[in-house]
Amino acid sequence: MSRAATGKVKVSQGKRGLILLFMEAMINRGATRPEMDMDKSRLEMLKEHHEKTLWVYWTLILLGFWLLFTPLTFNFDVGVVSPSGGRSVWLSLENRILALRVSDFVSGLLLIFFGFKSLRANHPVSLWICCFVGVWLSFAPVLFWAPTAVSYYNDTFIGMIVMALTVLVPGMPNMVRYMEMGTSLPRGWTYNPSSWPQRWIMIVLGFAGFLVSRYLAAFQLGYIDSVWDPFFGESTKLVLNSKMSHSLPISDAGLGSLAYTFEFLMGYMGSPSRWRTMPWMVTFFGILVIPLGLVHIFLVISQPVIVGFWCTFCLLAALIMLPMLPLEVDEVIAMGQFIKRKVNEGEGFWKIFWKGGGEEEFNIDEERKSEAPDLYDFSQKPGEIIAASFWGMSFPWSLVATTLFGVITTLLPSFFEVPKTYMNTLQVAGLLTITFSVIAMGEPFRILRFTNFIIAAAIIASSFIISGVSGALPWLAGCLALLIILSSYPRGEIHHRFGSWDRFIR
Repeated sequence: MSRAATGKVKVSQGKRGLILLFMEAMINRGATRPEMDMDKSRLEMLKEHHEKTLWVYWTLILLGFWLLFTPLTFNFDVGVVSPSGGRSVWLSLENRILALRVSDFVSGLLLIFFGFKSLRANHPVSLWICCFVGVWLSFAPVLFWAPTAVSYYNDTFIGMIVMALTVLVPGMPNMVRYMEMGTSLPRGWTYNPSSWPQRWIMIVLGFAGFLVSRYLAAFQLGYIDSVWDPFFGESTKLVLNSKMSHSLPISDAGLGSLAYTFEFLMGYMGSPSRWRTMPWMVTFFGILVIPLGLVHIFLVISQPVIVGFWCTFCLLAALIMLPMLPLEVDEVIAMGQFIKRKVNEGEGFWKIFWKGGGEEEFNIDEERKSEAPDLYDFSQKPGEIIAASFWGMSFPWSLVATTLFGVITTLLPSFFEVPKTYMNTLQVAGLLTITFSVIAMGEPFRILRFTNFIIAAAIIASSFIISGVSGALPWLAGCLALLIILSSYPRGEIHHRFGSWDRFIR
């Protein structure tokens, strides 16, 4: 065969592979599927897919007109409320109303203009601008302390729709122009941490956290007069109106609702290969869930010390966030391994970070390899899909016992008359034990169970350091601390492999 003919065969095979990859990505995403022609170029494929999703961009224009007429349709001067607890905000009522009117008007103009530009293919910047308009619409009512519930819910709801229509329904703008072929299984792994069952559970948890945080934000922003608490009564109001909460320029519950909005929406982004095709997105998602999630959990745990009261729905929001940490860390690790490997091979960091890259198939022990079930089969196989959602996270008896000991440590001082400082110490130590035990259930972070040794030592030391501690409680606390140490020592079985990260699992 001639060199020219060989070249044509290679190009044809490359196009075929790209087309099959794009078809698989669209099918796995559930997005509008383009009709494929094996002889079409990337730009032709992009234009064809764009034609199939024109309704998305027309809808952006319609939403722009909706926002343009919002200040006329909804009178922001009627039914205004004040933030809870007599809280002062950084803008006067008149300026808050004016700021939201201007925000809606300008956002509407931007959606109309850039939505119109998006009617033509190959205009990714216009789509990204529309996406950031959606981000702004979700943030503006919190920043400006929206004085009416209708302005808050209208902007946040339209913001979510805009974000979905720009980067979720049609897929990442222009991604077909640079997407590379490759496997969906990370090198050296026994399962795919970006599969839909793995992300399904994150979407559900993120949406649950959004609902809880939005309820608390509704009270702080003044849309409801009271907040229900089945265990701590009026303590929730005291927490939400505490000096720590009032020290922030915006509603902390509203900020939490915004963070959960991004979390459950980002769960939909990308194909099951997004750990290598969208490293930037996995990074931002990981930042939202892991470091910011830890800060959120630690702030809630510190409530009895800093504020002096508990809040049931605050604890519920932290409880929802807690399993998200071990469930997301595996995807971040796979993404980090991929970037490191590509950089070592000589590719540019920023190119890989923003555009991703390809990955060749590799051999792995088929007996240990785990294929994720199809999410379409949830109604027929709910047990299998739920089990696959927790791949990378296991529940050895030792860590389950440690978590139980943490619960007992948290509740124990409530049954004794002890100094407030000692009660707070045991409660915080118990909650920290629960936190690190659950995080350590994530197999890549199993080593974090040794953090419980430090917490147990603090429990024992507090019985001697804090004055006024006597009776049976310090002895019971000491026994619990020893049980925490003993149950934290066994590693437990590791069910999966994580490539080069396996050497860090101890």
